[in-house]
Amino acid sequence: MITLKNDLYTYCNDYVLERITRLKTEIKKTQSSANEETKSSAGDKYETGRAMAQLEIEKNTKQLSEAEKLEGMMQAIVTDRISEIIIPGSLVTTSKGIFYISISIGLITFQDKQYFIIAPDSPIGKLFMGKKTGDTVSWNNTVYAIQSIC
Repeated sequence: MITLKNDLYTYCNDYVLERITRLKTEIKKTQSSANEETKSSAGDKYETGRAMAQLEIEKNTKQLSEAEKLEGMMQAIVTDRISEIIIPGSLVTTSKGIFYISISIGLITFQDKQYFIIAPDSPIGKLFMGKKTGDTVSWNNTVYAIQSIC
């Protein structure tokens, strides 16, 4: 179970790092494109192109900031820590599925099984936090019986 937990941690961390890399590349590409627009355009077309590029850069910069926050959340998880209660980094088996508490990715298929990757501050994550084996959580008219925590 610890190996699976470490593998899911790596999956989530890789997901965040890929997102950061993609956004940084997109920002550089958009900035480069805007700079090229400066060299080859004139008048209103130039201003419109620059404004659109600036909006795109701002959008990507905001997304980059959010991805960097996710990276910080991942770095705060201690992968080899096992707790009696659900904490960030817990792998929780319930009657309705397996949840990995880390960041919000949603339902994934990993090693031929399905897992819900959820953040501790998501609506269902908040309900899980602090619970222990044998407890139940009710969310969206569904009851989740906590069977094990790793």
